[in-house]
Amino acid sequence: MTMITTIAENTWRSKAAAHSDRIYKLLRPGLVSTDSDRTCTETNSSNNYPDRWRPIDRSNPVYNFLEEYYGVKGAKGVRRLARWSAPLPRTKRNCEDTTRTTGVLLLGANEDDICGGMLHMRGAELMTSDSKGGVKYAPRKFYTNKPKDEAALASAFVWYRNILATTLQNEPVTHCHGLHEWAMLYRPNGAPKPPSGKYQAHLALRVDQDTINAAVERRGVSCTHVDALRFFADAALPLNVEQLEREDQVRVEQPGCVHANMDLLKIATRLSPWIDASLIGDALEVALDARRLDIAASPYDVSAHGLEPVCIETKDGRKEYRRIQADIMRKADPVRRNILDAYDTFLDVTFRRDVLESAQMLLPQSNAATSNVVKERLTVN
Repeated sequence: MTMITTIAENTWRSKAAAHSDRIYKLLRPGLVSTDSDRTCTETNSSNNYPDRWRPIDRSNPVYNFLEEYYGVKGAKGVRRLARWSAPLPRTKRNCEDTTRTTGVLLLGANEDDICGGMLHMRGAELMTSDSKGGVKYAPRKFYTNKPKDEAALASAFVWYRNILATTLQNEPVTHCHGLHEWAMLYRPNGAPKPPSGKYQAHLALRVDQDTINAAVERRGVSCTHVDALRFFADAALPLNVEQLEREDQVRVEQPGCVHANMDLLKIATRLSPWIDASLIGDALEVALDARRLDIAASPYDVSAHGLEPVCIETKDGRKEYRRIQADIMRKADPVRRNILDAYDTFLDVTFRRDVLESAQMLLPQSNAATSNVVKERLTVN
């Protein structure tokens, strides 16, 4: 059975251009500047970037997380976010049909569109059998031709799918107040200098060390984000409500966490090019909103980057943090649901049922034991 969605050239080119413009507008304030900071696609002969795509400015605390956390490195990494992709067609699950081909055909697309940064290279299949030609993206064909075990290939996608689903089910934690940034700098008397302070060492602090210590010690820390905990100062780790390992992530990830909402960008891009590019833009918007709160509520002075501090060391500041946090949660919720739907569609059309079951067994035990929603998904036709 074949289900290929064919998209006319003028349609996808228009959408691709709009997506590229959207990504550029979102990222432009955080890109390294040029001599003239030209805003169009003309070449600036004074640098090595022949188009408008430039690397992330590592000194910009709002945007540098894209490189530090998510590997958006150099102009190539930035440009990758701007590559366009179409959503996969929806089909009923039929994992046992090994002849099935589901995907998208972009009429008139060519190798220049891939090499030039408009379309994704991953999974692209050039079609030259008819007069118009085009580029096809068919995930099942792409993954079944891989030498690696299919279950191992599927397991990473199942892992992120589990994270999305259980985050939607978990209750939000609204009393963390962004203390992870403070815990990274926590240094009681006699403690060594925290190594994580190097990441924003170019920024001045807006509070002194005693204020940082007092904020962390006030009621301890309620951080649920496994990756954020990895950057805590050693002295701050025992002050967290729970000591977490990677396998705990699917159990504790919750929608109030700014880092979980920033991670929507990582999870969405992991699915490229098998995801609607508009969801990449949506996830980037949420991630940047979350990062602005993250860094505004930190001990750093970021006023030079247009952010007023959210002074979570005060009662009024904590109240303001919760207000902005709630706004971000509301914005992130439909984006998370849409990305989850894209993962479900991808898994449905790409891997057989037995492969997904094997992939689930490869995941860390805590994930496999607690993710009942995924088990239910695997039994639904």
